[in-house]
Amino acid sequence: MITKQFFGNTEDGREVCSFTFHDGARRATILNYGGVVQSIVVPDRNGNPVDVVLGHNDVEGYEKNRGYLGALIGRFANRIAEGKLMIDGKLYQLHLTDRGNHHHGGPVGFNKKVWDYEIAGDELILKLFSPDGDMCYPGNLQTRVIYTFRGGELKIRYRAVSDRKTAVNLTNHTYFNLSGEASGEILGQTLLIESDFITPTTPLMIPVGGYRAVKGTPFDFTSPKPIGRDIEADDVDLRQGNGYDHCFVLRNRCGEYVKCAAAESAETGIRLTCFTDMPAVQFYSGNGLKQEGKSTFYGKRMGFCLETQMIPNNVNVPEYAERGNSILDAGEVYEHTTAYLFES
Repeated sequence: MITKQFFGNTEDGREVCSFTFHDGARRATILNYGGVVQSIVVPDRNGNPVDVVLGHNDVEGYEKNRGYLGALIGRFANRIAEGKLMIDGKLYQLHLTDRGNHHHGGPVGFNKKVWDYEIAGDELILKLFSPDGDMCYPGNLQTRVIYTFRGGELKIRYRAVSDRKTAVNLTNHTYFNLSGEASGEILGQTLLIESDFITPTTPLMIPVGGYRAVKGTPFDFTSPKPIGRDIEADDVDLRQGNGYDHCFVLRNRCGEYVKCAAAESAETGIRLTCFTDMPAVQFYSGNGLKQEGKSTFYGKRMGFCLETQMIPNNVNVPEYAERGNSILDAGEVYEHTTAYLFES
């Protein structure tokens, strides 16, 4: 069952609604502002309800949302070097929002939009029309994102189609804390990532080619280990990210739906398993968190993100595009699925 409620108004007066999925002792709340995952409440090992998602209690918090808490990211998740998007020999200069690079779709990306909505049975369907030239991207893009929450699993299905060749790379930027959103740092929680390689970056966090094997490095999460075990290691890629903020290349083929990551809190016994058919996941350890949240102040490393996506900057790096190309032909359907399963 999905219940709709008024959540608030944006600064310019647009209405924002919340949609809460009720799944036995579990519930998940989504907003039509930015497609935000505002809350996921699941029982711990003793049956006590725990909200495992960082967020805000009002629209104002999300309008000021410098950390993209819970947000749907588009048209292009992560970074594009120097904002340069070349399509069929034509250069589209995108907004530069991160130290001379394009980041998370620009200053008014999909996370800042109020989406149209439809409830169809146990599905919440959010719809957005992004016109040609929106944030300097070509093409009129129609996007639909379908949320379900059944059996403790939040599933997000992304679909988009454009009337012109363009670039699309959608993700969700929810911060998880499996001990509870107000419980403090996530460094003791264990994480597994089904990845043998990361994409090394420039000092500005731009992947520009090549792969780095994780074996024998702080990036080896091929067996579960505490997030904080190696986070302060003397490693060039870790230093550049001030911790983990890196693209982990998955073992699956693009379009093949697999388990890609798993995390657990020993404190609550809550386990999270992530599934996707995308070729990569950006693991971010919340290094830049510094803002008021739902029930506490969120400081550094109080939440972590598992952002499934195409490899960042693949529009400028052919070897990355081979694993999943973000260039979308006119009329071609972009369609991907990610799910987060909670158990205790």
